[in-house]
Amino acid sequence: MDVRIFTEPQQGADYDTLLKVAKATEDLSFDAFFRSDHYLHMGSVDGLPGPTDAWITLAGLARETRRIRLGTLMTAATFRLPGPLAIQVAQVDQMSGGRVELGLGAGWFEQEHAAYGIPFPKEKFGRLEEQLAIVTGLWGTEPGKTFSYEGRYYQLTDSPALPKPAQQKVPVLIGGLGASRTPRLAARYADEFNVPFASLADTERQFTRVRTAAEVAGRRPDDLVYSNALVVCVGRNDAEVARRAAAIGRDVAELRTNGVAGSPAEAVDKLGSYAELGCTRVYLQLLDLHDLDHLELISSQVMAQLG
Repeated sequence: MDVRIFTEPQQGADYDTLLKVAKATEDLSFDAFFRSDHYLHMGSVDGLPGPTDAWITLAGLARETRRIRLGTLMTAATFRLPGPLAIQVAQVDQMSGGRVELGLGAGWFEQEHAAYGIPFPKEKFGRLEEQLAIVTGLWGTEPGKTFSYEGRYYQLTDSPALPKPAQQKVPVLIGGLGASRTPRLAARYADEFNVPFASLADTERQFTRVRTAAEVAGRRPDDLVYSNALVVCVGRNDAEVARRAAAIGRDVAELRTNGVAGSPAEAVDKLGSYAELGCTRVYLQLLDLHDLDHLELISSQVMAQLG
């Protein structure tokens, strides 16, 4: 199982903090560093010193790391126009030497849109579908040819479809628990399907829906990577688990139920249960970005047992 680190910088982290976590992620042999795409904190935290932009952050990390994959869970389609987004991601992919992945979602947090003057359209899913078509279409256009698109929400005329990413194909991640439209989009555009913060039963149900949609679309279901995002809170003993849970304002019992929490052995068992459902990649949501010892423990005593 690939183990990736997933951060939520809007809860309170500057670039230097993210850089330290990303370098630790690389040094400790994790597969990737991912981050959310939000401009406003959630819950009772103050969010200081304020938000960082996802793709500006990843551009910086692209130049300061060498091995780990870099990406978003998930870039909000409401934040960016599809043409400039394709340019941004392609450029960061070049800057990283071909290590970027794009998670793209519809956008959902209305309050952050109001806080920063970003339009929050009623019809978000249709825009997401058109963005996926445009971004992948621009990247897939042969050099020297142009790309045009006539949609309900976006229109492109004779785009040179430049620049190209360093990778022949930037992996596209789609995720969520929608019963029909989400699996259909994943079957058409995704290289990876992610189920965020869901139970084993909900994960199994959603993986099955996506596999079925892939077959209907004429794809082999196993062509997609199936992954989960889960909050992590691991400790060498009960006291350490309790301390880490308190630091992120969560209850230990709730974390054991809904996340990857407890001793390293408990964490390995929990991840094994998701692996049995077909999950081959996990994004561990690390909420205390100053606790680098947590990363070391996960690397040495959890990831090492996952193969």
